[in-house]
Amino acid sequence: MTKTTHGRTARLELDDQALRDWDALVLDASPEGIVLDRSAFYPGGGGQPPDHGVLLWQGVQTRIAGVRKGDDLELIPVEGDPVPPVGTSVRCSVEDERRTALMRTHSGLHLLCGVVFRDYGCLVTGGNMDPLSARMDFDLREVPPGFKQAVEDACNKEIEADRRIEIRTLPRAEAFEIPDIVRTATNLVPPEVQDVRIVDIVGLDTQADGGTHVASTRQIGHITVAKVENKGRGFRRLRIKITD
Repeated sequence: MTKTTHGRTARLELDDQALRDWDALVLDASPEGIVLDRSAFYPGGGGQPPDHGVLLWQGVQTRIAGVRKGDDLELIPVEGDPVPPVGTSVRCSVEDERRTALMRTHSGLHLLCGVVFRDYGCLVTGGNMDPLSARMDFDLREVPPGFKQAVEDACNKEIEADRRIEIRTLPRAEAFEIPDIVRTATNLVPPEVQDVRIVDIVGLDTQADGGTHVASTRQIGHITVAKVENKGRGFRRLRIKITD
């Protein structure tokens, strides 16, 4: 498996989405940001917020409030928390409840996208998420009768089907040979990205994506379509909630 890096940091979470605890070495540190040689903190992207967590070192705790992507992957410490010196070995922990909720939510959005594309042929125009709640915008000119309930029922049927969610990385040219690999109205995969990470809800939805996901649709839980909003020019916003 190809190791993914950002700057000087090996990104562990893309290869092992169940990883919550690991050891790392501090390469750079200030109150503005901490750079590790290895990190499983998801830095945010694709609508998924960055992880929270802690670093433990020499009997001290540094809380991590977020992650910043620049030339390096910088962990953002909570203001006022002590910062480990360069060269320190640290024990790292991602906040499990938050990450798991975001994984369920992100996979739920992919499932929603797959259902709406399959049943209505609509592309995504935007989206965002919090733990266990999210919204996704679609290019849908007219809302058919019973649309809200039909989408909710179809989503939960796919959850009960317990479809596998598989992740692989393909060369760009090979990835873009997959039909409908980009489900957004605008191709959001930058041209400089030559290895494309693919998230496949087997038999339903295959998309280019850089986020973290659960292993099967049943692990998402139950999806409720809470609201369908008209955002103008034929764009419809679906708000969903995820429950056990």
